[in-house]
Amino acid sequence: MVVNQSEIWLVNLDPTIGSEIKTTRPCVIISPDSMNKHLRTVQIAPMTSNTTDYPWRVQIVFEKRHGRVAIDQIRTIDRRRLIRKLGKTTHNIQQEIKSIIHEMLVL
Repeated sequence: MVVNQSEIWLVNLDPTIGSEIKTTRPCVIISPDSMNKHLRTVQIAPMTSNTTDYPWRVQIVFEKRHGRVAIDQIRTIDRRRLIRKLGKTTHNIQQEIKSIIHEMLVL
């Protein structure tokens, strides 16, 4: 299965514990293609319809629905959780996600 960074996939996130985002939902692939090519896991950021304006969540419109990409909920998952590809984020969304990840994890 070919998986690329910035694609949006329907992902089964259950089971979860506590405050982790759960259920089957769209998620953005955030792991780089160089990792995706070799590993059986991928890193994802789930999408949520909660539109609360947190600085670590990226606003997105996908399939005519408004929501957020929850960078604070990044997970590494096995590819078996991936159900099907739904689309791809725009270049601007990709850059905003990368900027927030950099701010959260590098600085």
